[in-house]
Amino acid sequence: MTSNELREFLDAKVIQYNNPQFLDSDPIQVPHLFTKKEDIEISGFLTSTIAWGNRKSIIKNALYLMDLMDHDPHNFVLYHNESELIKLEPFVHRTFNSVDLVYFIKALRSIYRQYGGLEAIFSQNTTDKSTQPAISKFKLTFFELTHPKRTTKHISDPARGSAAKRLNMFLRWMVRDNATEVDFGIWKSIPPALLSCPLDVHSGNVARKLGLLHRKQNDSKAVNELDSYLRKMDPTDPVKYDFALFGLGVFEKF
Repeated sequence: MTSNELREFLDAKVIQYNNPQFLDSDPIQVPHLFTKKEDIEISGFLTSTIAWGNRKSIIKNALYLMDLMDHDPHNFVLYHNESELIKLEPFVHRTFNSVDLVYFIKALRSIYRQYGGLEAIFSQNTTDKSTQPAISKFKLTFFELTHPKRTTKHISDPARGSAAKRLNMFLRWMVRDNATEVDFGIWKSIPPALLSCPLDVHSGNVARKLGLLHRKQNDSKAVNELDSYLRKMDPTDPVKYDFALFGLGVFEKF
């Protein structure tokens, strides 16, 4: 395939998979339960945090988490008391358990009270080239409170080599426009051009087969390499190709 043919092929796959009909099988359905900005971003952040493993299990546990927060995540984060935190004790998703969840709730409260919310943290630390430094800064801010050491593994850091798939996915959800009613576009302070692809085993394997990625590991260097290629294909919205790469891998076994 020539470069133009490849772009046309992937553009067609974006149209196919950037489509609300796939929401029923995607964790992004959970923040779609809400209309208030803060509810969307908090539910989206918590859902993306546990977005690894079986997708049905991810969705089931994210919905359960919303139940535990009385389907009012922003108010729960801001005004919870200790007895309400006890209600979270049954929660577990793989290695993310109630110890981690309780800290996440407390850290989110601090972020909304002290820093003006999640968008403020990420937008203030996004550079004119990338959101990746903002992810690293976010981790530092998120763990400013006294925290269990075990919990730090649930927030990735590109500066330490991580592909930060889940946080890049969360940023895609918040930043890309909602023209197709899939992503939300509620964060206007970060340009979609600066987003990075949520690189995982599916999108990475497809990208390598298509010649978009040569690095073998799915790490921060691979993200940068893939970003470079995708931004040439669409400088204003490179991460739209996440739909094509993921869809080809998961639904078409490309």
